[in-house]
Amino acid sequence: MKYIFLVSLFWLSILHINAQECTLSLSGKVIDIHDNSPLTFAIVEIKETGQFAEADSNGEYQISKICPGNYTIKVSHVSCEKLVEEIQMNSSQEIDFKLEHHIDELSEVLLTGRIYQNTNNTSISKELDKARIDRYSNLSFGEALAEINGVSSLNTGASINKPIIQGMHSSRIIMINNNVRMFDQQWGVDHAPNIDVNSAANIEVIKGASALRYGGDAVGGIIVSTPQKAPLKDTLFGKSIANFNSNGLGGGITASLLKANKNGWYIKTQASAKRRGDLEAPNYNLSNTGVQENNFSIGFGLNKIESGFNVYYSLFSTEIGILRASHIGNVRDLVNSINNSTPSFIEDFSYQINSPKQEVKHQLAKFDYFKKIDNLGKLEFQYAFQFNQRQEFDVRRGSNRNKAALDLELATHHFLSQLKIDKFKNFNLNVGIESTYQDHFANPETGVRRLIPDYEMFALGSFITANHQLNEQILLDAGLRYDYTYVDALKFYRTSRWEERNYQNDFSDIIIEDFGTQLLTNPKFHYHNFSSSLGLQYQVNKASKLIGNLSLATRNPNPSELFSDGLHHSIASIELGDLRLQQEQSYKLNVSYEQEIQNFSFEINPYFNLIENFMTLEPNEIETTIRGAFPVFAYRQTRARFMGVDVEATYQFNSNSTLVGQLAYVQADDLSLNRPIIDMPPFNTRLQLNQQIESWNQLNLQFTHEFVAKQNRFPNLDFTTPVLDPEIGELVATEVGISAPPSAYQLFHFGAEMPFQFKHLDLRVAFNVHNIFNTSYRNYLNRQRYYADEIGRNFQLQIQFNF
Repeated sequence: MKYIFLVSLFWLSILHINAQECTLSLSGKVIDIHDNSPLTFAIVEIKETGQFAEADSNGEYQISKICPGNYTIKVSHVSCEKLVEEIQMNSSQEIDFKLEHHIDELSEVLLTGRIYQNTNNTSISKELDKARIDRYSNLSFGEALAEINGVSSLNTGASINKPIIQGMHSSRIIMINNNVRMFDQQWGVDHAPNIDVNSAANIEVIKGASALRYGGDAVGGIIVSTPQKAPLKDTLFGKSIANFNSNGLGGGITASLLKANKNGWYIKTQASAKRRGDLEAPNYNLSNTGVQENNFSIGFGLNKIESGFNVYYSLFSTEIGILRASHIGNVRDLVNSINNSTPSFIEDFSYQINSPKQEVKHQLAKFDYFKKIDNLGKLEFQYAFQFNQRQEFDVRRGSNRNKAALDLELATHHFLSQLKIDKFKNFNLNVGIESTYQDHFANPETGVRRLIPDYEMFALGSFITANHQLNEQILLDAGLRYDYTYVDALKFYRTSRWEERNYQNDFSDIIIEDFGTQLLTNPKFHYHNFSSSLGLQYQVNKASKLIGNLSLATRNPNPSELFSDGLHHSIASIELGDLRLQQEQSYKLNVSYEQEIQNFSFEINPYFNLIENFMTLEPNEIETTIRGAFPVFAYRQTRARFMGVDVEATYQFNSNSTLVGQLAYVQADDLSLNRPIIDMPPFNTRLQLNQQIESWNQLNLQFTHEFVAKQNRFPNLDFTTPVLDPEIGELVATEVGISAPPSAYQLFHFGAEMPFQFKHLDLRVAFNVHNIFNTSYRNYLNRQRYYADEIGRNFQLQIQFNF
């Protein structure tokens, strides 16, 4: 009886404890540590009891009937590092668990280049992923971007390419490389981006000024180049790509390697080299168009969940030959070159790069640090230093023949600090401040009047951006930015040019010293700029989405627009700036609608951009110097209107066949003079058929057709100039057709690639033919179209190893 009583008492005690104490609950959310997005289907488990719960679509979980005590909680999710925490349960608790959500599959890392992807914004953008970037390994950065719909290329010959976004280029486009804004004298139409396309794992083109954290002067758009991310795991991987091109008889090689550890430490390096000789048009050699390029980068750091840092250094070095036929000795030869169809200077193929040419080196060094702040967000600091050296060599004689005619150095210090606040549900806030100091030096020992003077520039900016997920369908996005800029320059003016521009009436107070034939001046400028954006993303249904963005961007005149005064050697023209130029103000409406209908999908992107004080560069005469005769281009301001549309459509015939079509049209008008604006991309289309043959080892074939219409909307800026007629020995007024656009053209391309799988190695072999039919044509967006055709047929072989 005693034992029965004791046993009964024991069980009654247990029941009493369970009835009184095991009523606690553990609840909360499981979210991504980077953007607070819910991690659906995450598992929260109590190891001691085996109780668990699965997070719902909002990331919410709840475990009930928990007794008081100490427990080990394990949280897991697909593609996440497991989280284990010790907790004490004396009462019901609400705990949010944050996981490091990253990609485990290295193949996916290699393809996307992104481990963390944030789509919570209303920017209208397009991307090049890692696979497509690798295919363009032997091209320039600008050439690779030309595949994106709405992006064209402004060329100086066949080797210098600048991206154009919806009619805008140069200083109107912000270039971001590894989270650093590039300062590389990008004002010149012949100054290509100093970025190695092989250093990028993902390239995003943002059409418009909606991403204010990058800057408020992106009148045309923003290009963001992101390097390979280091996964938070023990791994070692890399790649090598070798290219050979028939046109120019050259090629390139690139290699990269990344070592990462589970504890967050990593190191990565990348190098590439390109070399080719003279290119060839269908009917003649393009003399002195060779290229030599060598690039290198290295980075290391610590990337932990709560904090980390990164140290990075890159060197971009290139030597580019400028078409010899573009530099003319007298007015008669210049007029003949512009009005005729054959270059005035043709030599046999050579790998040698002679004058005229460019030599450019750009170095970038940066350090950044981030720290997660509990219940607030993420704090980031970044310092970057850039040093850009640009030399341009003219055709000269005597002791100066090997001396640069243009020798510029630009040193830039840039500091950025920002706080990303993500503590609020469905609401993110980003506030930041940045400062920039630049010191520009123009070597006076060139023996040539300096095109751009010495100057110092200081800039201070602040911004705030926010987005709010109003509901499952609507996302709102807004931003505001203020920038102050101060420019202090020292510049010599020829007295004759000073009076020709009527500066004596407006700028007599900036003259420091009068040397008779020259004036030393000290121009100083203060700019106060406000920029803003407002965006909406509306998910109509699972198959359609609407994005709208309204932005105000303000851009200062760049050094070229203000100070240019002389021969710009690479484009063989004289440029004249204007000290009276004011800031541009752009009011842009950008809309994008995406729709999927079974096997068919499309995106249509109309836009409207009204720009006050638009700065344009236009030809107006020919000027003869001791180095020859050159067209003169001068800057002026006007009221401009840009509007157009980008369209892209895809039809999936079956799992192996896809047809992709693109169309782009931009119309730009000078509203003050009621005429079109010069150098706008003509109407163009691109049609590509992709066919995969699985039975042939996943062979992938591409057939591409490009059509570029004749630009019929252009200002008639032709003029007449006296030219010596050798037959009669007299000067004769001759019309120079500098405005006339070339004819429409169409090109056909072919590509084939096949993957091979080995034990520890992935191999990809690709063969491409550009301009299959060796078509002769001239591109309206090429500043050297006056002198020669574009390049002809080109065969390319590419071999890629991933390991």
